[in-house]
Amino acid sequence: MDEFDLPAGEAGKFYNKALKFLSYRPRSEKEIVDKLLRKKAPQEIINKIIKKLKEYKFIDDKEFVKWWIEQRTNYKPRSLRLIKMELGQKGIVKDLIEETINGLELTIDDLQSAKKLIEKRLHKYKNLPGEEKFQKVARYLSSKGFNYDIIKEIFKKI
Repeated sequence: MDEFDLPAGEAGKFYNKALKFLSYRPRSEKEIVDKLLRKKAPQEIINKIIKKLKEYKFIDDKEFVKWWIEQRTNYKPRSLRLIKMELGQKGIVKDLIEETINGLELTIDDLQSAKKLIEKRLHKYKNLPGEEKFQKVARYLSSKGFNYDIIKEIFKKI
């Protein structure tokens, strides 16, 4: 048995839980550790599982950051500030977040993301008076992490 082999008993059960958790979407290392801790896995087994998952490249925080940013910019637009906060909650260190964002060819433009988001909802606000429309747009965009300057700029364009 090499250092990555896990016994079929308890450790195998936890390893399978980690694989199932990973099957839904990519995960950060912290997400896997937290899941295993909630399932009451011993720390020694968690360490072996994490080591094995890294060896097989099932978890890689740098790739996870790239994936998360791509998902957030293409499918669920958010402000860059909110994306960074979400990644921090997933256990990604700030240096890795900054390094990955700077290394991506994709530039995250908050104004473009906000515009993309509001275009989908604009039809709901078309019959509202100006002030009420502004309040609804502002409330919606601020819930997505956009600052007031971006919101004002978007409102000028619509």
